[in-house]
Amino acid sequence: MLYLIATPIGNLEDITLRALRVLKEVDLILAEDTRKTGILLKYFNIEKPLASFHDHNEAQKIPWVIEELKKGKNIGLVSSAGMPTVADPGYKLIKECRKQNLPLTALPGASSVVNALSLSSMPHDKFIFLGFLPRKSGERKRVLETAKNFPHAIIFLESPFRINKTLSDLAEIFGDKYISVAREMTKKFEEIRESAVTEAIEHFKKTQPKGEFVLIIDNHQ
Repeated sequence: MLYLIATPIGNLEDITLRALRVLKEVDLILAEDTRKTGILLKYFNIEKPLASFHDHNEAQKIPWVIEELKKGKNIGLVSSAGMPTVADPGYKLIKECRKQNLPLTALPGASSVVNALSLSSMPHDKFIFLGFLPRKSGERKRVLETAKNFPHAIIFLESPFRINKTLSDLAEIFGDKYISVAREMTKKFEEIRESAVTEAIEHFKKTQPKGEFVLIIDNHQ
């Protein structure tokens, strides 16, 4: 059985009891970042074999993982934080498991996307998730232009290294929309800022961006 196991997005106490039980029971854990997952396992006194499974080796590892599953092994798949396969590697493995009728299930838990939405004051009963935007400005603008016509909340992820450029692109394409910018959620220095895009641009010109960002655009028409 393949288990897709959600892990905390920051605060380690957010892991579920079921996730802890399954992590203790599986034969092997596939981890996007074995170092980060190792910290999590050590915190909860879990000793299990770890194997790296990320964007750069997923294609090569899948045949081996499939063979281990066929042998009856129970394998857990985790990302560095949150729900695996959501803006993280893993969907290709799921596709192959479905193709070969191998059992799999998901253990729900922490999600930066849902967490940011729940903290937002803007309507979010309907939303579109864009994952991480492209790194190149031209490609990023094309994605935003496509999403511009969606008349509800638009949510995406961004790194601290590109947040300033992305905010400038937002101002160019959407105008001075109201947005929510969340970072370090569930951690000590959690910050949720809601403002017009231009205000956010000015803020991050003066304050060095740190941590992974979740942005929500209030695009209601």
